[in-house]
Amino acid sequence: MAEEGAPNHLRNVKHIILILSGKGGVGKSTVASQVAIALQKMGKKVGLLDVDLCGPSIPRMFGVETHDVHQCSDGWVPVYVNDDQTLGIMSIGFLLTKKSDPVIWRGPKKNAMIKQFLSDVFWQGLDYLVIDTPPGTSDEHISVVESIRDCNPDGAVLVTTPQAVAVGDVRRELTFCRKTGIPVLGIIENMSGFACPNCQECTNVFSKGGGQALAEYAHVPFLGCLPLDPNLTRCLESGLRFLDMFEQSPVAHQVTAIVQRLVEQCASKE
Repeated sequence: MAEEGAPNHLRNVKHIILILSGKGGVGKSTVASQVAIALQKMGKKVGLLDVDLCGPSIPRMFGVETHDVHQCSDGWVPVYVNDDQTLGIMSIGFLLTKKSDPVIWRGPKKNAMIKQFLSDVFWQGLDYLVIDTPPGTSDEHISVVESIRDCNPDGAVLVTTPQAVAVGDVRRELTFCRKTGIPVLGIIENMSGFACPNCQECTNVFSKGGGQALAEYAHVPFLGCLPLDPNLTRCLESGLRFLDMFEQSPVAHQVTAIVQRLVEQCASKE
């Protein structure tokens, strides 16, 4: 929960969750988007902040790529994906003149943009702010941690895939969290098997168990596995809500269970 020293608009945020991974391509944005939607479906007011400046994919995943960010007297107004304004998004993707424009910035400009996102977005009071970060442990991550430190963030969710290469990189992210004082809420093993959209059977395409083994090694919670699901991919590419359209699928059940564990952890910190 935000404290007195926090940037103005973060004082009205009850819980802050970072989505991290030391490895690119493991599905952080997919996890962040589904966590945000699941929280909203539980009746929470949610914000989703995309600080992956070089690969802002969140607007497309929600079908709001063509929307613009507006300003009010209190700062930037997030783009809301529903009429009751219970899920708002902020991303640099809304600020680019062309969607194909690359963000070719050095570290100081990136850091300034992230700090502006964290201080100037008028969230209007949130139950949860989910922050989707780029891969690695670089300037952007340090800027986020420094900017939210006074807000007493609930912690980070680390995303990995089952392969040893990805698990090794996420192990470095664990070290980053410990050195910067960010609690680790748990580890999610993404792309853990393939869920057939017809028969719902889950087949291990890659190896399995790397995320759980890492959680046991690091003595942090293992939140669960998310298998590959073609329906999830199609929904993300089309800006559709997978958890509404395929709520009986194995992936939807797993997402709901994982988010319930996160809610319980965050509630225990209040």
